[in-house]
Amino acid sequence: MGRRRLRIAGTVQGVGFRPHLHRLARGLSLTGVAGNDDEGVWCEIQGRRADLDEFEARAVAEAPPLARVDSVRCADVPPVEGESEFLIAASLVGAGTVTGAVPPDVAPCPACRAEIADPGRRRYRYAFTCCTDCGPRYTVVRSLPYDRERTSMAAFELCEACTAEYRTLGDRRHHAQTLCCGDCGPALWLTSATGSLVDGDPTAAAAALLRAGRIVAVKGLGGYQLACRADDRDAVARLRRRKHREEKPFALLVASVDEARELVELDDLAARALCGPEAPIVLAPRRESAAVAAAVAPDTGLLGVMLPASPLHALLVEAAGLPLVCTSGNRSDEPIVIDDARVGPELGNIADAVLDHDRMIERRADDSVGQVVAAGFQVLRRARGYAPGRVRLGRDGPPVLAVGAELKSTVCLALGADAHMSVHLGDLEHPAALAAFEAAVADLLELTRTEPELVVHDLHPEYLSAKFAASADLGPRLGVQHHHAHLASCLADNGFGGPAIGVMFDGMGWGADDTLWGGEILAGDAARYQRFAHLRPVPMPGGIAAIRQPWRMALAHLAATFGEDLPPVAVLADRGEAAAQVLDQCRGGQSILTSSVGRLFDSVAAMCGIVETATYEGQAAVRLEQAAGPDVRRYPVEIGDGVPAVIDSVPLIEALAADLQVGRESSLVAGAFHRWVTDVVAASARRARQATGLNTVALSGGVFQNRRLMELLAPELEQAGFEVLRHRQVPPNDGGISLGQAAIGRAMMAGRG
Repeated sequence: MGRRRLRIAGTVQGVGFRPHLHRLARGLSLTGVAGNDDEGVWCEIQGRRADLDEFEARAVAEAPPLARVDSVRCADVPPVEGESEFLIAASLVGAGTVTGAVPPDVAPCPACRAEIADPGRRRYRYAFTCCTDCGPRYTVVRSLPYDRERTSMAAFELCEACTAEYRTLGDRRHHAQTLCCGDCGPALWLTSATGSLVDGDPTAAAAALLRAGRIVAVKGLGGYQLACRADDRDAVARLRRRKHREEKPFALLVASVDEARELVELDDLAARALCGPEAPIVLAPRRESAAVAAAVAPDTGLLGVMLPASPLHALLVEAAGLPLVCTSGNRSDEPIVIDDARVGPELGNIADAVLDHDRMIERRADDSVGQVVAAGFQVLRRARGYAPGRVRLGRDGPPVLAVGAELKSTVCLALGADAHMSVHLGDLEHPAALAAFEAAVADLLELTRTEPELVVHDLHPEYLSAKFAASADLGPRLGVQHHHAHLASCLADNGFGGPAIGVMFDGMGWGADDTLWGGEILAGDAARYQRFAHLRPVPMPGGIAAIRQPWRMALAHLAATFGEDLPPVAVLADRGEAAAQVLDQCRGGQSILTSSVGRLFDSVAAMCGIVETATYEGQAAVRLEQAAGPDVRRYPVEIGDGVPAVIDSVPLIEALAADLQVGRESSLVAGAFHRWVTDVVAASARRARQATGLNTVALSGGVFQNRRLMELLAPELEQAGFEVLRHRQVPPNDGGISLGQAAIGRAMMAGRG
């Protein structure tokens, strides 16, 4: 006989881990106790040593589906006399750093979906049904350890029936912290635009309004959302007008994967992602027969579809009987609304009614977005369902806070052996988004009770995240180069220590030479990097204006290629004085230089007449990708000597302009351009391998969200014998920058120590 103490770390709170240990111990006739604390789950077990060994093995092997065990530490301890059963103890709340993980919100499990659909069950059509395998977690927790009294569910006292489920070993609601029913849980109601209560079943009444073409605000898991019927052109146009969202695609909510297949083409990988517990928005090719208004996604042949993230969403879309537009409850560029008191002021002029309830949202979380690219699932926006799931860093180290970039903002805290990443916070240009960012930093530090030893930020002097780091008085600061952070992010995402060849293609990032980089071939790891090659820099006339007006970048590339003797391409037509001013800026040294591949995509889109003015970030590249036809032509690739070598865009622009002048179709030009980018990466990687001996290529930056490019590039690199690292857990865009910053901060501190 013996007694053993186990310390289990990972995502082990709020996922039914203590009930799992309880069932396992009872089945093996072991006595003991289990509980939560600031580090995760601890337990002591007593009995025959062979049974203790079996318990230890099965505790991990048979862990609940939502659990992720990172480590188990075991030690023998003295037996306890007179112990007769296994108990679940009250959680231990300490005063030190919290290293336990907050679990993400989880979509309804099949058992709960079946329960709310069964008229014979007491939770029939109850919008807040959940169990240990599903339901809200991150958006309701107030502090750790994760227990009901430290969530917004503390306001709802369990009824006798729910209490019995909570206490019953073997029940799927045994120790489910957010369980409730219609007798003891949150209540749902529908109010009109004037604030008056609407009689009848709230979801049925809301569904009737949606079918009639109205816009309904819905209180979701991580914030309010806006819904309308997806096949109603007028309703979609009205939502765009009221929300001030001109052309950026909307997401669609459908009741089942079968309904999703009626709208989009889903391969097995996309279907698995769609049906997973994270329930992300999945981008997939639109079917021609899809009954969806063109204005839902005007720029692309893709539609973003998602399954219900909560029972409320399931009840609503099933009652509506058709696909719904479901988008964040805000005006464009502002954070999603979570405060009940802000619904009227911020959504009152958008929604015709509000489907509301009385469970508080403790922190915001937008819907996550992903897509299948080159046989892998790629997260594009990491939020509800994924965050704040951790990324393993591989080794312990001091706490490092990384505050990310400016666009697609996230923050990251390196704590112990893990990187704790926030949800997607949006673009910091809007004051409300900046306030949400500052609140997210404070929340992350408060939740973990951590004081960082280093704060890492981007080098860009005007990034609001960098200015925050300078003014927040949180400790010593370290500025890191944007594309070095992209490289470190991809390496950390893959658990690869490096070094590697890094291909970092994006819109822009402040370079070490005070120009804007964005077409970078690097070699290095988290501790150091070398700029091995880069795209030839050209002026960026007007700064930010060149992002919103891609024709400016087109003129910059034409002027850099042809000088004064510009070819008669369409982008120059009818611009008169505006074109002359931009060309003067390019030639007079008045504009900052950029090596950005993202801006090159903009230029080519404008030259092809595909887009001249962008209403959202990345729109020109999206349209160029959609326009790309067969890559039957190859444009010349010229890379100079030396380090860093210059990837010359002049031969590309010459050949591309010649094609346009002879009337070659823009689809062929766009296809050839995607092939040129592929050829540039392959050629640069081979050169870097020859010079450095490195055989691993890491791809990061927003350009690698391009499905067409990735499906050309990944096989080409693999056929050339490279190991290709792509993002798996965090986005390739700036949403993954904070992870790379944290990894660099850790590496720098280790080097100094």
